[in-house]
Amino acid sequence: MESMGKKKPRPRRSFTPEFKAEIVELCRRGDRTIGQVARDFDLTETAVRLWVSQAQVDDGEKDGLTSVERDELALLRRENRRLREDVEVLKRATAFFAKETR
Repeated sequence: MESMGKKKPRPRRSFTPEFKAEIVELCRRGDRTIGQVARDFDLTETAVRLWVSQAQVDDGEKDGLTSVERDELALLRRENRRLREDVEVLKRATAFFAKETR
């Protein structure tokens, strides 16, 4: 009885930009709904909706961060985190050497 209603989580998959573009194009044609396209290709409807939404942003049809801007933002956040860690290490080293020279 406990296992009823619980689905095993699906393993995370990754898709090429070309595949995503093809799926978005199928959705934009209008002959099938997003749900039908998702079922036909064994994808989650949420993922397909996100791909279509991101394509609309990238094409200027909708406001938001483009894919290029998202990639750049992620890169800058990683770099910022690394630099903050470097500053923290330098602060500790400065405090350590300040004690040693007294």
